[in-house]
Amino acid sequence: MSIYETRRQTFMEKMQPDSVAIFKSAPEFALSPGMELPYRQNSEFYYLTGLEEPDSICVLAPNHKEHHFVLFVHPRDPAAETWTGKRTGTEGAISDYGADIAYTIEEVDEKLPQYLRGMSTLYYNNGCSETFDVELIEQLKRYRNVLWNSIKSLVNPSVILDEMRLIKDAHELDLMRKAAAISAEAHIEAMKAVHPGMHEYELQAVIEYVFRKHGSRRNAYESIIGSGPNGTIMHYNENSRRIENSDVVMIDAGAEYDYYAADISRSFPANGHFTAEQRAIYEIVLEAEEKAIEAVQPGKTLEDIHNVTVEVITKGLMRLGILQGEYDKIIEEKTYTQFYMHSASHWLGLDVHDRGPYVVKGKWREFAPGMVLTIEPGIYITEHVEGVDPKYWNIGIRIEDDVVVTEQGCEVLTTGVPKSVADVEALTNHVGA
Repeated sequence: MSIYETRRQTFMEKMQPDSVAIFKSAPEFALSPGMELPYRQNSEFYYLTGLEEPDSICVLAPNHKEHHFVLFVHPRDPAAETWTGKRTGTEGAISDYGADIAYTIEEVDEKLPQYLRGMSTLYYNNGCSETFDVELIEQLKRYRNVLWNSIKSLVNPSVILDEMRLIKDAHELDLMRKAAAISAEAHIEAMKAVHPGMHEYELQAVIEYVFRKHGSRRNAYESIIGSGPNGTIMHYNENSRRIENSDVVMIDAGAEYDYYAADISRSFPANGHFTAEQRAIYEIVLEAEEKAIEAVQPGKTLEDIHNVTVEVITKGLMRLGILQGEYDKIIEEKTYTQFYMHSASHWLGLDVHDRGPYVVKGKWREFAPGMVLTIEPGIYITEHVEGVDPKYWNIGIRIEDDVVVTEQGCEVLTTGVPKSVADVEALTNHVGA
């Protein structure tokens, strides 16, 4: 049984009685007519099928007498395939992807009703495909005498899939280790390459070359290469500034490998040496990250991890005089969010901000083995912050690693990237090289 068949079986076992599920593939996007962007399948569709073709539909029908897994795909077409590559076709949908039966996408209007008939619940992610949303509603209306009267509820399949995707199996973890290893090498090469006078996009080129060299077809997200003041911008991705001698460079970049994401951040001096102020901020963030990683274990929550980082960062900024006042009041009023404004963590998997609720029935979800998450505290001090010594202005530091929860604690997937001050300076100091 393939991993995809196992997932489909698990999903169908969790469906309500007398129900059917329909999944639509991701649409194609184009810069202009005939200039399509590289295709990336919808994560849920890929999770259940492994099929990467657009204009496809997956039907899971556990109550059908013969066909529990149905695919609608484009037919083989030698003329079209000359332009866009080989298609799976109905034969390949059965032989290569395990469908019980497959139809051409043009047959959906004729063939789909038989899988909806007599069902009371339809699992469908309304809004996933605006065009197909309309087509499906119109079909339900046309066949309302035999279908509409039976279908009583529409349920988002993500309710089931989010829970399934939250716990990674051995195959998924192997892919994530590979994505992490590729990303780690890329960050190391960027540290080796950095020097004052180059542009942020040159470091982006180094990073993404390593991704592609090792089989990562896509970034997990747009690379952030923030030097100097740009390192204080959360989702900066213009990557166009010329790097100056005194800058800290903050890189947040991760590879996607076989659809699974890595997410790493490192901060380092452009000239190979932190200033005293940069080092002071860096060491606070590093302590926060290391203590947060130590705290990860079954039973803990994202809130617990975030609170560890908040305590370390708040006390550290108080020592430097950047935060002033009583600790308890700073925590209560969240004054620290002027410099640390994001969460310390998020789920990681098929999507860089992977699916799965953080809170269940009003309580923070407890960690369990197989969950993968980031640990990413940061401090961001912009220019002209009132009450902050100018020597700390334009320092943005984030340190981020990926961890998987284990029975005893956690495994750090991204250990390949150095982060101690000594190691970072050794990689970025090119004097005499």
